[in-house]
Amino acid sequence: MMLLFKPTITRGRKSKPRPYQSFSESLLMDSIEAAESLTRKWISPDQSSSSSCSLSSIFSSDNRAEGRRFVEVINSLQYAIQGVVLVNPESPKLTRAHNLVTIAMKQLEKEFYRVLKSNRRNLDHESVSVRSSPSFNPRKKVSIYSQVPKSEEADVMTDLKMIADCMISSGYENECVKIYKKIRRSIMVEALSNLGFENLSFGKIQKLDWDSMEKNIKKWLEATKVVITNLFDGERILCDHVFSPSVSVAESCFTEITLDNALTLFVFPVSVARCKKTVEKIFLTLDVYQTISQLLPQIEEIFSYNSTSPVRLQAADSLNNLGVAINSMVAEFEASITKEASKSPIPGGGVHQLTRYVMNFIVFLADYNECLAGVLTESTLPLPEDYFGNNDEDNKEGGETGTSSSSAPVTTRFAWLILVLLCKIDTKSRLYNDMALSYLFLANNLDYVISKVRTSNLRVVLGDEWVANHEGKVTQYLEKYEKIAWGEVIMSLSDHDEEMLEEHVAKERLTRFNEAFEETFQKQSEWVVPDSKLRDDLKDSLTKKLTIVATSFYGKYQVENWEDIVRFSPEDLGNYLSDLFLGTGRSCIIVPSLKPSDSGRSLKSESGR
Repeated sequence: MMLLFKPTITRGRKSKPRPYQSFSESLLMDSIEAAESLTRKWISPDQSSSSSCSLSSIFSSDNRAEGRRFVEVINSLQYAIQGVVLVNPESPKLTRAHNLVTIAMKQLEKEFYRVLKSNRRNLDHESVSVRSSPSFNPRKKVSIYSQVPKSEEADVMTDLKMIADCMISSGYENECVKIYKKIRRSIMVEALSNLGFENLSFGKIQKLDWDSMEKNIKKWLEATKVVITNLFDGERILCDHVFSPSVSVAESCFTEITLDNALTLFVFPVSVARCKKTVEKIFLTLDVYQTISQLLPQIEEIFSYNSTSPVRLQAADSLNNLGVAINSMVAEFEASITKEASKSPIPGGGVHQLTRYVMNFIVFLADYNECLAGVLTESTLPLPEDYFGNNDEDNKEGGETGTSSSSAPVTTRFAWLILVLLCKIDTKSRLYNDMALSYLFLANNLDYVISKVRTSNLRVVLGDEWVANHEGKVTQYLEKYEKIAWGEVIMSLSDHDEEMLEEHVAKERLTRFNEAFEETFQKQSEWVVPDSKLRDDLKDSLTKKLTIVATSFYGKYQVENWEDIVRFSPEDLGNYLSDLFLGTGRSCIIVPSLKPSDSGRSLKSESGR
């Protein structure tokens, strides 16, 4: 090792020649003189006292160079001591050297404490984590600071490492580690307290009402992201850097500072999972699961030491318990749909409140589809073969027998929940005495379901084929509604015979059309189609069908006193139908046209009369 400091030579007089000594003893004497020179400068003259005090801080920002020189001199002294011990263990110079090391270690203890204590801001976990993360590799358990820009924080971390290296190599590992653990543990406790997370026992959690529980879960969610990505990550980086020569020391410090707090952090989700399970808790439970799941790679890297394996196991156990709870709540949600027992039909065949509730719930649930992919347990659900719109040929080409067996668990489960809802709605459609209104009710509710799927993440989960398939079912419901509700009206003017009807028969048919149209209109004035597009499409379809048969009939027959019989001209049928499906009720009456060419609007409101 290169001699860092040469012995002092007094100019102007001859130095007293030293008696012969070995190279090792000569090196030791030079190191002793260099160390004594620095200790006289920075430590009180009472060097024999175990309580010697520093005249000034060696590692302050102004004196940092001197502090590092002090450590280098003590390292050289230690090296020289080892050399003399090998050749002359009885050398009297060793006592003098050891005394100097003891004084220096006492000073470095104080400096280590001061640097840790006074640089809390420079050594806060977030600063350490953010600054060091590009160069830190937790898997290798080392920190590489060659690319870290020069800064006060980096200087402080370098100072700590130099002091720790010197103390540990000098046999003062226990003193160094004790100081580090004490200071850093207090900083950790303070940081956790500032985050506002309260450590509650399972018994206390069980007694919380839902509002209080929700607040505690939200606090946990906010705290956990900071604790893992900043506090624990920053502490791991700092420990690995300061004690880089000794993995065992770094592990010991990190474990003692973080283990209890980390275990407490991940015991809370287990308590949440074991609480009474209700459907409304599923979203916050999913938030907790998703947070741990997303942080799990970092958790495994940060707590990669053998002594911190309980943290990894606790995090995994939390995920497992939360997963069981989520599956239970999904099953409870499905059961709640099946058990819904309202017997009152929705006025006008509108959208049932069950449909709104279930679909809004499932839409929110679909936002967690990636999280649910790792949570929902696979199960065989009896979905129809063509439920997603796949035809038999597609299934044969793919070697599949049905969608339920080939789709992902998340897709299958969402499709099943919607199918359970639609089956329930089908049951409720039987509460109506009018079959036409039953089909209108089915069309309204299925259209609402489709609109929720189309405008949310459910479209990604279920796919466009599912949407197209169920849009086709809405069309089928409306076709059945039109046939039952308006079939008699349309058939009253339908003339498929090639022969002309006699005049009195044609008049009877026209009269029957008038009566049937007005009766059907009045009856359906209370019915509703909430979706504006579906409502317009349905009215256009009815107008087209009625206009075609009316125009054909009026064009074929020229009856005497025709204007006395015609109440609804083809040109005005669209106006008559324009106020349908708004649920305005029987407050609307029909004022018939006086002649076929009258294009004036004939639908008036009694309330305005």
